[in-house]
Amino acid sequence: MRKKYGFLGVVFSVCVAIDQITKQAILDRFVLGESVEVISGLFSLTYVRNKGAAFGFLHSAPESFREPFFLAVPILAIFILGYLYYQLKGEEKLSAWALSLILSGAAGNLIDRVRFGYVVDFLDFYLVQWGHWPAFNVADMAIVIGVSLLFIQSLRGRKVVAS
Repeated sequence: MRKKYGFLGVVFSVCVAIDQITKQAILDRFVLGESVEVISGLFSLTYVRNKGAAFGFLHSAPESFREPFFLAVPILAIFILGYLYYQLKGEEKLSAWALSLILSGAAGNLIDRVRFGYVVDFLDFYLVQWGHWPAFNVADMAIVIGVSLLFIQSLRGRKVVAS
């Protein structure tokens, strides 16, 4: 039991620290909208304020809805994910990784919303011929990786039937 929570503590601390340190580095060195190309035609660091959800979803919703919604939902998600983590058995390592990453990402973005009223995004990937993927951050990456691991975990439990 102790080992399980130690694992969560380490993953959570490392992910949230990396997320917050990278965001602070952007805030210290960039002005809003500034972009520095890192890999020509593929990747830039671009300071964006995301007032919506992942990848800008609901960014244009009224502020009177957006602010309470984007504070309440991550808090609720953290409690639900924490409960799911509590329910894990010791052998469910992939699920432990997944939930730890999702919790970390939710917490990292919640910290931004409490501090600033928006999330700091800065990782800007694009292919010139196809355009930009919405900017994101380390917390978003943790969430996507965690959800992907849960998806893989769900596939592992299924049996493939040949037709």
